[in-house]
Amino acid sequence: MIVAQSADGGNAIQLFILIAALSLVPALLFTVTGFTRIIVVLGFIRTGLGTPTAPPNQVLVGIALFLTIFVMAPVFTDIKDNAIEPLTKNKITQTEALQAGQKPLREFMFRQTRTKDLALFLSLAKVKKPQTRADVPTYVLIPAFIISELKTAFQIGFLIFLPFLVIDLVVSATLMSMGMVMLPPTFISLPFKILLFVLVDGWDLVSRALVESFR
Repeated sequence: MIVAQSADGGNAIQLFILIAALSLVPALLFTVTGFTRIIVVLGFIRTGLGTPTAPPNQVLVGIALFLTIFVMAPVFTDIKDNAIEPLTKNKITQTEALQAGQKPLREFMFRQTRTKDLALFLSLAKVKKPQTRADVPTYVLIPAFIISELKTAFQIGFLIFLPFLVIDLVVSATLMSMGMVMLPPTFISLPFKILLFVLVDGWDLVSRALVESFR
């Protein structure tokens, strides 16, 4: 009776841990992939255009999600071939599958992480200077990767924002010179910005730039 109760209690704890781990999976996927860079850049585009509700948040998140899947496809394929399939066929243990699965993710993060950001978190974690990449703990690599992604995203966003800013300045200066001070410049600049973005095929250019920025 006591043994049965203990087993039930142990199963309940394992189930709770599993549910808690599954709830963290989306957050982990968004932080160890290119999702952060892509969604921030798309947000810059919407802000630069001056259309706070178009595209809506759901559309931006959907675009960012599928661009992330496209960018991360080789990494996910590597994880599937070397970790998930051998585990399901009982060829490797769970520990070996975890190590094999995080290896391609770590390689991806190392390629996108700046040395300066990695050194910062190594010093904050008080980890002695690693000799190889294998010596860098994953809990140190992930925040360094996120900071690097944010910096890259803001650099791309700044370059995207400049043409829209130029249009706003030109329209504002023109209205001032014509004495039309009471007319909001956004009423005039918004159609021009949308027209410019459409004429240069902006979504194609941005998608190409984002995908190539990970290579």
